[in-house]
Amino acid sequence: MSGRSHFNFWRLMGAALMLVAVAATVLRFGGSLGASTNLSDQFPWGIWIGFDVLCGVGLAAGGFTLAATVHIFHLKRFEPIVRPAILTAFLGYGLVCLALLFDLGRPWNVWHPLVMWNPHSVMFEVGWCVTLYTTVLALEFLPLVLERFRLERARLMLRRIMIPIVILGVILSTLHQSSLGTLFLIMPQKMNALWYTPMLPILFYVSAIATGLAMTIFESWHSARAFARQLEFPLVQKLSRVLAVMIAVYLAMRFMDMSARRAWTMMDQPGTERWLFGVEIVLMAVPMLLLFREQTRKSPQAIYLCAVMYLLGFVTNRLNVGITSLERSSGVQYIPKWSEVAITLGLVAAGFAIFRVAAHHLPVFEEEVPPLPPAAWEAEASDAYSIQSGQ
Repeated sequence: MSGRSHFNFWRLMGAALMLVAVAATVLRFGGSLGASTNLSDQFPWGIWIGFDVLCGVGLAAGGFTLAATVHIFHLKRFEPIVRPAILTAFLGYGLVCLALLFDLGRPWNVWHPLVMWNPHSVMFEVGWCVTLYTTVLALEFLPLVLERFRLERARLMLRRIMIPIVILGVILSTLHQSSLGTLFLIMPQKMNALWYTPMLPILFYVSAIATGLAMTIFESWHSARAFARQLEFPLVQKLSRVLAVMIAVYLAMRFMDMSARRAWTMMDQPGTERWLFGVEIVLMAVPMLLLFREQTRKSPQAIYLCAVMYLLGFVTNRLNVGITSLERSSGVQYIPKWSEVAITLGLVAAGFAIFRVAAHHLPVFEEEVPPLPPAAWEAEASDAYSIQSGQ
């Protein structure tokens, strides 16, 4: 299959997914949650919360991770990949907010938490933080629009206050990334012990940082292929090292917590939970071990595959927390309806499509570099690694 045919195939696939999602949207808002989902009073949270919200917010964590790295810690060498990370985060949070409307029984009341305060509710805190952080991401994304239309004075004015904006974004991200885990602390009797722990807020936050790094690697790889750009391999290589460390920190905390709670005994219980737990651990541990090897970090393809494997492990973990851990206590085996899956996949396809349009029409990539065929990445990687080792 030629590159052109391969590209057209994915465009057609994305368009088909979005069309099916439109049909599912008509079913959802033309009827009710009961008619368009397999949710019930016994199991009210499904894939729209487990994937679209819990996974979506984590997968968009690259924005605050890279923004803090460059603007707060002044590691300017990562600046070339900040803008794509901000765009990915902005789209991610926008799609999370859109997805949430599908899950709400009365989506037209989504603005109520902004004026009807309940400071004792974790959901209230998450709602406010996500709203504010989406606004912060819009401000971080705005310079690209101002630069595109050559509004230089407005761009310079915004640049002067960018540091406080980034700091606010990091604070808000810390709050709601961890608070998503706090949501589940009120259900100790309902969640399976393999996933319930008082450490959930910290584990959610640490895994979000690792996911932000992995998503930046994922986005850099696909941007280089889609736009015939040179892969920023030295930066990707540095991110892969940090990613390995963050995964190790996450798994170490997870294992020590499970040992302290004696939760390993749950692995002896029959059922699918222990197998799904094993899947998520393997999907995280294998890329961690590989990325600690120098030979792995010499290959862009190997780094990319490790990032993808970790992301699959992250998604599996969030789905296990939001769905698997609650099924047994509810007495319901939840299988999402076609319309739930269609809307989720449609939102993912829309995210890829919007990113491509934005990258074509806005200065997402700060410097245009000569196109480099993907086949040449391996040679570039070896040269970069040799130079770095010589230093």
